[in-house]
Amino acid sequence: MIRSANHGAYLHNVATQFNENFGLAFTQNKKNKDIPEFGSKGTVLLHENTQGEPFHAFKTYVASLLDLLVVDKNNTDLVDNYGKEEILFLGPDEGTADMMEWAAQYAGSRGYQYWKAFTTGKPAKMGGIPHDMFGMTTRSVHRFVTGLLEKEGLDETKMTKVQTGGPDGDLGSNEIFMSKDRTIVIVDGSGVVYDPEGLNRKELVRLATKRSMIGGRADVPGFDTALLSAGGFRVLTGEQNVTLPHGEVVVSGLDFRNSFHFHPLCKADLFVPCGGRPESVKLADVQNLFEEDGKTPKFRFIVEGANLFFSHDARTVLEQKGVALFKDASTNKGGVTSSSLEVLAALTLNDAEFKEHMSVQDIKHPPAFYSAYVKQICARIEADAGLEFEVVYRENKRTGINRHILTDIVSDKINKLVAAINRSALYDDVKLRRNVLAKVIPSTLVNLVGLDNVLVRVPDSYLRATFSTYIASRYVYQFGIDSNEFTFYDFMAQLKG
Repeated sequence: MIRSANHGAYLHNVATQFNENFGLAFTQNKKNKDIPEFGSKGTVLLHENTQGEPFHAFKTYVASLLDLLVVDKNNTDLVDNYGKEEILFLGPDEGTADMMEWAAQYAGSRGYQYWKAFTTGKPAKMGGIPHDMFGMTTRSVHRFVTGLLEKEGLDETKMTKVQTGGPDGDLGSNEIFMSKDRTIVIVDGSGVVYDPEGLNRKELVRLATKRSMIGGRADVPGFDTALLSAGGFRVLTGEQNVTLPHGEVVVSGLDFRNSFHFHPLCKADLFVPCGGRPESVKLADVQNLFEEDGKTPKFRFIVEGANLFFSHDARTVLEQKGVALFKDASTNKGGVTSSSLEVLAALTLNDAEFKEHMSVQDIKHPPAFYSAYVKQICARIEADAGLEFEVVYRENKRTGINRHILTDIVSDKINKLVAAINRSALYDDVKLRRNVLAKVIPSTLVNLVGLDNVLVRVPDSYLRATFSTYIASRYVYQFGIDSNEFTFYDFMAQLKG
């Protein structure tokens, strides 16, 4: 959901919407390399005169999609050039998380066969697995952080960190919960809070628990400035002419917030952007992420949480000058993994089973299956992130290729191998098919309904995609970017058993 603060912002968003959508879809395609859903993106740009009506715009968008998915055989005006059943799933992104419940229910009212799986991240009462509640996206991002620090022999508790995206958001709040570093900067929608000695962790957790910005809201006080050291400060977007402890005068709090990631004080061991507009750092301004000598990076490590925070050229400059940077398409895939497995449960379970085992009426006392399934999803997210981290880290050390380029190489190799497997007869080998699907389908689901029921109930196209992506991703993660036909033959022999 793309909003515009003013007329100028609206004109900019109109001009850049296609490129933004393309960039997000391009990243999504590379991010989804180890799940059956191939990955795309949708953007809804609100008209400048209807900024307060995002739900109406979303309803219109979804209704249009279902006009194409739910085919009326009597409608002679509709031409089907695809000729095959289409299955579509929508996942929550910025500004749409609270609309997933309506969309699923609406799809059901329209007679869409897979309505239970039409949206993910739904409320738990609808059998959804909310990403923010379980920190799904942050789990993969933070796995890259811990993996990198372990490789470098560093203690997370001694690392300083800058974070954009505050305690009110999914990524930002869960990064606060999961991390153990010494966070010195938080930049969010309400402003900037900085403390060279490290921001009070208990205070950050308080705000994250309340899902409140550092500036607070009517029912939640903002970050307590009494907890800042002598060199610390908080500047909110609505403030003007604020004098900082070192004497600098902030004329506009809004401008200060918008550009603080370039400020001389904004430097640390680690930078984890968990929020921000696409291309917040471009080639034209990447020099601001270096000290005055133009050579020394302000950040030693960058693990991207937010999508497209850096432009491709900016990443190249940072890595060429020694920054260990891991790209969004590798790091930020926990949410899509969770969504994929939420879809699988909805496709597998019949209505009665889904209501009994996935519908949560009391989040403190969920069904036993739901709890076990969520734990298995969390474990899968961290395991998959670990596999990708290892191959990118290993190949970077072996070849010297920049990490963000390796993300693209790994993703492209997996996606091309998926396409090759889909064209082959491998799926027709019953023993191999069952062995692979038994590995990739969560054991909690198999134990509940049996593998045979899963194979009957889930659409064949979905099972084929699951089969192909598992083989391709595991092969590339294990053997790297220079793997060949001989290693693939050995790998397939192991899978067949």
